[in-house]
Amino acid sequence: MAKADVKLPQMQSGFDFGLCRRNDMLVKQGGKPAKFLKTGTTIVGLVYKDGVILGADTRATEGEIVADKNCEKIHYIAPNIYCCGAGTAADTEAVTDMVSSQLELHRYATGRESRVVTALTILKSHLFSYKGYVSAALVLGGVDITGPHLHAVYPHGSTDTLPFATMGSGSLAAMSIFESGYKEDLTREEGMELVSAAICAGIFNDLGSGSNVDLCVITKGGKEYLRNYKKPNPRTYIREKGYSFAKGHTQVLSTTIVPLKDKVTIIEGEAMEE
Repeated sequence: MAKADVKLPQMQSGFDFGLCRRNDMLVKQGGKPAKFLKTGTTIVGLVYKDGVILGADTRATEGEIVADKNCEKIHYIAPNIYCCGAGTAADTEAVTDMVSSQLELHRYATGRESRVVTALTILKSHLFSYKGYVSAALVLGGVDITGPHLHAVYPHGSTDTLPFATMGSGSLAAMSIFESGYKEDLTREEGMELVSAAICAGIFNDLGSGSNVDLCVITKGGKEYLRNYKKPNPRTYIREKGYSFAKGHTQVLSTTIVPLKDKVTIIEGEAMEE
């Protein structure tokens, strides 16, 4: 009796777990996993009267080490769409660059302005396919033909559509500012000050956030990227050419001068002292 043909199920695309056992074995043998740059972050966004305002701090951390004091966490997606990133720095850069590239090709093909919902769909589909292993938490904002839009995108691919949003390790401190100060139809100046205050709350209440405040204001007429809009922690004792301390700040306890030994060179068998 002939055996019936057995059809194997087709492999589905997604994250490959093939190396997990190998990595676990290496760790048990004393190997240390590679370190990566993470951004202990405060990122926020809000919808105001004429558009969207995004904000971020500028501290990037690697464990307990501050790896970069003035990194850029607001990423370009399209001329009318920008995105704040928290999580692993490499993942946020790669994901936003990928979406930006796809939207650029779409604009070339259609000749139309990019829609915020298009960027949102590409982002959530990509992140969901990796089931959270791409560590990118994003606040996406932009203005298109249907008006201003603000979305929070989580690493697993879930999304929220909100009038204001916060993400990152300093999100709770920033959210307290928004919940107490947000109102509908904020003016541009009111919105910028509220976003700046929310980022400062993260900077002063979260060890993973720090340094300066970056803002990006997006309207129907264009965008304004305000790099280092506010510097709440200036280092006043450093000049551009280096450190300069007045005499007497550091006490010299003792001074020892050790003379170098006489240098002897041999030339054609004869010793000569210098």
